[in-house]
Amino acid sequence: MPSRRELANAIRALAMDAVQRANSGHPGAPMGMADIAEVLWRDFLKHSPANPRWPDRDRFVLSNGHASMLLYAVLNLTGYALSVDELRNFRQLGSRTAGHPERDLDIGIETTTGPLGQGLANAVGMALAERALASTFNRPDFPVVDHHTYVFLGDGCLMEGISHEACSFAGTQQLGKLIAIYDDNGISIDGHVQGWFTDDTPGRFRAYGWHVLANVDGNDSEAVRRAIVQARAETTRPSLICCKTLIGWGAPNKQGSAATHGSALGADEVAAARLHLGWTAAPFEIPADIRAAWDARPAGTVRETAWRQLFAAYRREYPALADEFERRVQGKLPAAFNARAFEIVANAAKVTQPVATRVSSQTALNELGPMLPELIGGSADLTPSNNTWRKDSRVLGSACPDGNYLHYGVREFGMTAVMSGMSLHGGFIPYAGTFLTFSDYARNAVRMAALMHLRSILVYTHDSIGLGEDGPTHQPVEHLASLRLIPNLVLWRPCDAVETTVAWLAAIERSGGPTALALTRQNLPPQARSAQQIEDIRRGGYVLIDVDGAPECIVIATGSEVDIAAQAARALNSQGRRVRVVSIPSTEVFEAQDADYRERVLPAAVERRLVVEAGVTALWRSYAGLRGAVIGIDSFGASGKAPDLFRKFGITAEHITRGILALLAARGN
Repeated sequence: MPSRRELANAIRALAMDAVQRANSGHPGAPMGMADIAEVLWRDFLKHSPANPRWPDRDRFVLSNGHASMLLYAVLNLTGYALSVDELRNFRQLGSRTAGHPERDLDIGIETTTGPLGQGLANAVGMALAERALASTFNRPDFPVVDHHTYVFLGDGCLMEGISHEACSFAGTQQLGKLIAIYDDNGISIDGHVQGWFTDDTPGRFRAYGWHVLANVDGNDSEAVRRAIVQARAETTRPSLICCKTLIGWGAPNKQGSAATHGSALGADEVAAARLHLGWTAAPFEIPADIRAAWDARPAGTVRETAWRQLFAAYRREYPALADEFERRVQGKLPAAFNARAFEIVANAAKVTQPVATRVSSQTALNELGPMLPELIGGSADLTPSNNTWRKDSRVLGSACPDGNYLHYGVREFGMTAVMSGMSLHGGFIPYAGTFLTFSDYARNAVRMAALMHLRSILVYTHDSIGLGEDGPTHQPVEHLASLRLIPNLVLWRPCDAVETTVAWLAAIERSGGPTALALTRQNLPPQARSAQQIEDIRRGGYVLIDVDGAPECIVIATGSEVDIAAQAARALNSQGRRVRVVSIPSTEVFEAQDADYRERVLPAAVERRLVVEAGVTALWRSYAGLRGAVIGIDSFGASGKAPDLFRKFGITAEHITRGILALLAARGN
């Protein structure tokens, strides 16, 4: 039987070989953490390589994602469908072994990591999801949800501010099944971190309320094993195991230095390391006895089979709960969802008084919540302003682990990444709110959710200068355009209760990526629509006001500016002009429609177009065209009452009317 060190050296060898072959990558952390990984994956991790989607598997997150070859090596060694050829193609185009791990459940990669600290925050969300699902579905003698979340992290993860947001929150939540293992090697790309990172990390985490195991020798397998045993025994606090390691362990001339962090060791040092480690196998070859000792497929199958037997007994005892559990982990909506959705939209169409779309959003949530127990809400300390609390909300915490609402505190970045963790775990559709201007704080987590195609819903209220007196620091101007630039993020900016309700339904139904809802503080009047127009809202853009014959001009608007545009168009149409109004609550959804539909809404022959949105104008130029114009705001806002601000920045029916007439007067140009 190979020794633990020989088993760990298999990780070191594969990491050295892959990085050297690619002449690109980070060998130091995989080599330094190899002993820790061997102990965790062989002694503790509950997983089934034959079925990486087994619902009750432990979750493993490599937050220090530059150490990707550690994860790829372990996945290959334990029997996941990640071949040696993929390791040979590390960092090459088309390979599943990217420079940083990218979510790929079929080969056991739970989340995309790379931007440091976000994997740690994802792990917090996963642990939250595990506890909430367990509280909902477990019954005496039937622990159908019972797994841990493990996360590896490095100095960089702890330097990033998101680590403070997420770990402070995790401590308050008392997530006893979250175990973080810190690779304390004292080295980053710039060298020894003592010049810029002198935190008392154990003290910091104790202050958060974590269980801390300090000064563990990360290159001593028995010390690591004891620490993990102690961490697993602690059930009321998350645990941080601080492992002192030597970066690049085994490379005799470079270990302990920044030279091993972010570049290949070089052929001479690889040869020296193989000699030093006593590793005689050829590159990418693993001796049969070592590969057999690593193979986790037999044990994984035994564990999964035992769980499936437990779940079969659970189904006999609690058939309705078993069905609901399977529905939720598969991400399916209830069978009655479509019929109920029709009723909810019909109710929204009955609104006759002006209502802020943030209030319309809450109304929709109140109707959706009772039929969607997986809809877990929250806010970054702005619940009364975001209107994200619904009638059936219950605060989720250690005292109420089956709750459905999270007070995230002022932690927009952490909140968004934690939501991603819940979505990654499965069983939940997370939504949470903040002001649109503070989406800047969360932007990279929003990007990562879009990159991973996660179902999460971002509620952004106070969406323009219409929020008024708080002034330009709180008034988003460039934010709508900025969010629309993120691939695979769908943004909705509805104009009234009906559009808001349709946007919510579309967000819930969308399983292939996140959705952002940009909502108003100020009241907006309801728009009159036919049944067909209501149906067309789902297409992202539609004709709200039409005219007989071909329109002379088309006014395109979103959100709070739709009614202002409608006022101008109606006034001109009453004077014999032909002005069409098109509402485009979601450009992404509209642009995904077929060309015939888009042509019917925005006929190419009508070149006189005026776009109106209370934000920067650049992205709307493609809609306006060469003979059109855009009314917007290409400066920061100001402090004052909303009506005064709209007049100051020229977003009024009178100004739009003048803009339309100017376009029509230029017909001959």
